[in-house]
Amino acid sequence: MMNIGFIGLGMMGYPMAHLLAQGGNALRVMDLSPAATSRFVSEHEGACTAATLQDFSDAQVLITMLPDSNAVESVVLGKDEMQGLSGILRPGSVIIDMSSSEPVRSRQLAGHLAGLGFRYLDAPVSGGVKRAVAGTLAIIVGGDAQVLAEMEPVLKLLGKCTHVGPAGAGHAMKALNNYVSAAGLVATVEALHAGQAFGLDPEVMVSVLNASTGKNNTTENKVSQFMLSGAYNSGFSLALMAKDLGIAMGLGKSVGQPMPLGEQVLQIWRDANAALGQSADHTEMYRYSPPKA
Repeated sequence: MMNIGFIGLGMMGYPMAHLLAQGGNALRVMDLSPAATSRFVSEHEGACTAATLQDFSDAQVLITMLPDSNAVESVVLGKDEMQGLSGILRPGSVIIDMSSSEPVRSRQLAGHLAGLGFRYLDAPVSGGVKRAVAGTLAIIVGGDAQVLAEMEPVLKLLGKCTHVGPAGAGHAMKALNNYVSAAGLVATVEALHAGQAFGLDPEVMVSVLNASTGKNNTTENKVSQFMLSGAYNSGFSLALMAKDLGIAMGLGKSVGQPMPLGEQVLQIWRDANAALGQSADHTEMYRYSPPKA
């Protein structure tokens, strides 16, 4: 059993924290929503709420599941008058950032924390809410392999880990994965709309795509389930996809690698986000109609 601090009980974070508690770990949780922390504590015997970051002082492992690098750095390093976790946790503690953060900033954060005696892993996840609930997430890990080996008994409660390189590599791979996924989704949506305009049945189209070379994650897991059904409730927002695409394009620029298709895909997602609003699910791309030339 480990003493684990967990910050971020959103749609993904809540079921992840649940599995960690179910695995016999002692959890102390924090979220901007008091209702989320209260519910978690009421549903998990032995779990506690952290009213302030100081309450994490005894944590052996601190996991962040937050929106972006800004949020992660504010709680880890501190901001304004707020003391960060780097001034609270005991040296030797492990900080695992499971958010979708910026790879270059994650690498810098890891170096800073190492100088203070902390160990760090970036371990973003892929798979969505359904796989977070099932404990079958793909966990993409950057950082020291020895630290990962020590943390794997904890992380395997959430899914399967793949070590992809040093600090920052996990966040880089997650952003690039989401770029490929987002590009495939846009291509699928465009094909469906063109086919429907010609008179093809979209359900038949999906069946053919899934039996052919056009098969992808969107055709298999999103079109019928969330788009054609009109449910649009996959649990991953359009705004977050646009954010992850921005991270991927920023990575390309930082290493001098042009990504011309990626830039076009990013603009499509940003335009859809502006049109559909911050609350839109990413599968609502299906109902977004770009301006006609």
